[in-house]
Amino acid sequence: MNSPTSSVKVSGTGPVLQVDHMDLDFTLRSAGQGDGQAFVARAVSNEVSPNIGIGFARWEGAQVAWTLLYDEVVFVIEGCFELQANDQLYRVTPGQLLWIPEGTELVYGGHALFGYVVHPGDWKQRHGLV
Repeated sequence: MNSPTSSVKVSGTGPVLQVDHMDLDFTLRSAGQGDGQAFVARAVSNEVSPNIGIGFARWEGAQVAWTLLYDEVVFVIEGCFELQANDQLYRVTPGQLLWIPEGTELVYGGHALFGYVVHPGDWKQRHGLV
């Protein structure tokens, strides 16, 4: 069976994978605007599932502008994640989530550890970004 990513410890022997965010290598996504930083860690690779991209992110005050090339769900584990879109500020806390459709122009921000799910998982390949 393929591993979720090359550096992830996986629990289970069947098609179900259990991944702990503590076992992932977070990489700097963007320094963003200002003094903050943003880190991401993909938990399940395209080899496992090209349909869904799954991972964790840690936002430390970064403000990152982006236009989504995929549908996305963000669910907060700790802290407060902020998203600006459509002239509205969303503050998302533990136990809450956002569904954000493809094409949304937004700014990610806040101080939070959160999980994300994107569809399609292989959006970079589909948009010629790799």
